[in-house]
Amino acid sequence: MSNSKSIFRTKPIEELLAQASGKGSLKKVLGAFELTMLGIGAIIGTGIFVLTGVAAADYAGPALILSFIVSGITCTFAALCYAELAAMIPIAGSAYTYGYVGLGEIWAWIIGWDLILEYTVAVAAVAVGWSGYIVELLAAAGIHVPAALANPPGQNGGIVNLPAILILAVIMALLVKGVSESAKLNNILVIVKLGCVILFIVAAVGHVNPANWHPFFPYGVNGVFTGAAIIFFAYVGFDAVATAAEEVKNPQRDLPIGIVASLLVCTVLYIVVSAILTGVLPYMSYKNNAAPVAYALTQIGVNWGSALVAVGAVAGITSVLLVMTFGATRILFSLSRDGLLPQVFSDVHPKFGTPVKSTILIGVLTMVLSGFLQIGKLAEMTNIGTLSAFAIVSISVVVLRKKRPDIKREFKCPGVPVTPFISVAFCVFLIFKLPNFTKMVFVIWLLIGFVVYFAYGRSHSVMNREKKAS
Repeated sequence: MSNSKSIFRTKPIEELLAQASGKGSLKKVLGAFELTMLGIGAIIGTGIFVLTGVAAADYAGPALILSFIVSGITCTFAALCYAELAAMIPIAGSAYTYGYVGLGEIWAWIIGWDLILEYTVAVAAVAVGWSGYIVELLAAAGIHVPAALANPPGQNGGIVNLPAILILAVIMALLVKGVSESAKLNNILVIVKLGCVILFIVAAVGHVNPANWHPFFPYGVNGVFTGAAIIFFAYVGFDAVATAAEEVKNPQRDLPIGIVASLLVCTVLYIVVSAILTGVLPYMSYKNNAAPVAYALTQIGVNWGSALVAVGAVAGITSVLLVMTFGATRILFSLSRDGLLPQVFSDVHPKFGTPVKSTILIGVLTMVLSGFLQIGKLAEMTNIGTLSAFAIVSISVVVLRKKRPDIKREFKCPGVPVTPFISVAFCVFLIFKLPNFTKMVFVIWLLIGFVVYFAYGRSHSVMNREKKAS
């Protein structure tokens, strides 16, 4: 096999499945309920408690409702593709693993490299949001965190964002200890935040003034699609469900349920909340407001509800941190196990059954990013990586139907090849709607990735070594 072809070598599914059940595999402890809660844990959080206000004020206005519908439809097509591959290949790594099986090593590397950046930056950005909420809650209780310890250097006289670092240290410790313990905590956090979202809906729906929905398209129809591209960040969560595949007790049945159920629940809640938010107050009221849900309740005089929603937001954002950090560690674990990154990061702890070194590395990286950098525009970077991952997963479904029709598929994506191609079309369209800065950072990160792959990954790849040995 020539070098040019070797970068497109694909991984046999049988080999992957054997790897997942052998020595060095992850502990299988999750069921359909835990997976659905993991999905909701990652999806309902920053999107509903923070991004709704930003997207309404800056991009879509009241038509944000349609932005969530566009994002939801895009995700539904992608989720059906994910569900087929997750049930067929229940291995850690989600889109990275599916790309390796369907399209080849170089495509798998590109998507794995993207996903590490996407998850790491997302976790750091969300930790900064968590810190903001906690500092406000403590201030309301009469405890004031000094600005120097609650902001990164160069922002409001900051030295370090200490609350962000501390919460990520706790998350890292939990994930080192075990997935079962992390999933139990996530279940509690999800129930708290769903309760708070429902409380907001009940308390605010009677205060909706339809006049606030006019003009419905203040930024034009184009604003709907730009809004959809920006809030796509909110839907990343179901990819994290797929990264948990190797730790699922009955993946063929439970993974499709977890992926589709979490997406449906969250899409409905997003649409209802965005409709009420823009109906209660004029959309421009949310300009530069990082806590739109709590703010809306305060403005209509439901102060007790505002405090409760702030608590729900902290619970919600904590569960996002937990699930997204989990996703990042599993992708790093998969890249390492395949030799594309140093294999030391694929070591599984004999007692906890977790990839401890991967977890510590991701923990330290996210702590540094959230503690010392002004995340700002870098947070937008997460969307382009996700959209690229969704497109590659969708193409992999079509390729594998053609190349491996013999493999048993417990869940079949309906309407192949039309459904995957619609998913790809939506994803590519939304990528073009993202800001130019985002595209520029994406290209720079990709170029760094190519250097790492050709300097290290290609020669150290397990598949490359197996080829030489044979």
